[in-house]
Amino acid sequence: MAEPINLNKARKAREKAQAKAAAAENRVRFGRPKTEKVASKLEAERARRELEGKKRD
Repeated sequence: MAEPINLNKARKAREKAQAKAAAAENRVRFGRPKTEKVASKLEAERARRELEGKKRD
């Protein structure tokens, strides 16, 4: 016979796991320092300008 489970505990554990996953995703998305953000923005702008300069009319 299977062991009975507490549905309240199962629900809370599932919600906690989802919250941890969302927090990990947010750390990746928003967890960069300002200097890193500025550097990547400048790099993207430089790449865009370089590409614009190579376009032909």
